[in-house]
Amino acid sequence: MTHPHQHRAVDIHAHYYPQAFLDLIAEHAPAYGVEYRMIEGKGPQFRIGHLLTGPVGSTFIDDDARLAAMDRQGVEIHLLSLSQPMVYWAERDLAQRLSVTYNDAIAAAHLRHPARLYGLATLPMHEPDLALREVERAAALPGVRGFYMATHVRERELSDPAFFPVYERIEALGMPVFLHPVQVIGHQRLSAHYLTNLLGNPFESAIAAAHLIFGGVLDRFARLTFCLPHAGGAFPWLVGRLHRGWEKRSELRHLQLEGPVAYLRRFYYDTVGYSEHVLEYLSNVIGADRVLMGSDYCFPIAYEQPVEVVISHPRLSEQTKQDIVAGNARRLLNL
Repeated sequence: MTHPHQHRAVDIHAHYYPQAFLDLIAEHAPAYGVEYRMIEGKGPQFRIGHLLTGPVGSTFIDDDARLAAMDRQGVEIHLLSLSQPMVYWAERDLAQRLSVTYNDAIAAAHLRHPARLYGLATLPMHEPDLALREVERAAALPGVRGFYMATHVRERELSDPAFFPVYERIEALGMPVFLHPVQVIGHQRLSAHYLTNLLGNPFESAIAAAHLIFGGVLDRFARLTFCLPHAGGAFPWLVGRLHRGWEKRSELRHLQLEGPVAYLRRFYYDTVGYSEHVLEYLSNVIGADRVLMGSDYCFPIAYEQPVEVVISHPRLSEQTKQDIVAGNARRLLNL
């Protein structure tokens, strides 16, 4: 039998709900009209507006269950991150408390398992002054290696100048920003067939990437790194269309680089594309050094064997596979 961590694999898309964070939601849910309930044998579930999350079982919450799953997968390290519902639904004081509670919990998880668990800190981005304060605090916590944000924050796109002081500080710290959808565009049309997730989530990444490019964020913060989930969603496939717009529309000509295609490598992309062709496209067209292994642990559509998905790819070189599974993430995150 091979050693479970023979590839020293790093999963950068692994969600985590600390009990203290869930308890804080449960305590304040009624005042916000948030439905929070425990489902027998399945764990907590929350609904905010159209957004239903869970029930999330013990595998999201419990270290031992997580480490056992990682061992079965041959994953050495998880980058712990929040998922839906983030903290933007809460008002200032509670949003700050939720963020602090979450970030302290990922630091505690790292201290319990320093070789296995690291974290991506969450921020109350809808209150940029508080987010800036939490960037400073969380960046110094043990095990924190980056920050986690939604693809938009309430009514604001990620190109809103209110966020620029936060970006400036994260850039100065040399830490990356990982994005994840929460509320998705056009959810009224996506409520059937699980399409909120299957289509809504990947289109959110494309919209966020377009705002970061055309909204000047990537030009203004030239050393700031963003990672797109779900293999970049629709963005890598539609970047040629964005580029055509740049060529033909005068109001889009303000970019510092030569059109949207030139910004493909300003992003990192995870492997959660559910297609060997998607993984091959990212590696060949954008560059394998921009691809990071992810699983979406441990939602129903997550990869059960995220390492195997990469290692068994029929057309990638052995070096490329090793870089995607471990090397790229270790360099980006200073692991």
